Amino acid sequence: MSNGTKVAVAGVALGVILMATLGFWWGLLVMVGVPAAAYLLLDPSQRRRLRRTGRKQIGR
Repeated sequence: MSNGTKVAVAGVALGVILMATLGFWWGLLVMVGVPAAAYLLLDPSQRRRLRRTGRKQIGR
């Protein structure tokens, strides 16, 4: 399994656990809010590099 797949599986498992313990809306808020906050904490150059890498992988 690739690292990306492992992270995705862990994220889904964490989301299910959060939804079961905190409730649906709080779990959803954490699952959407944490990656959004992490993206916003990147420098502009890091964001550009991330977007460029994402586009390259889509057009393989």
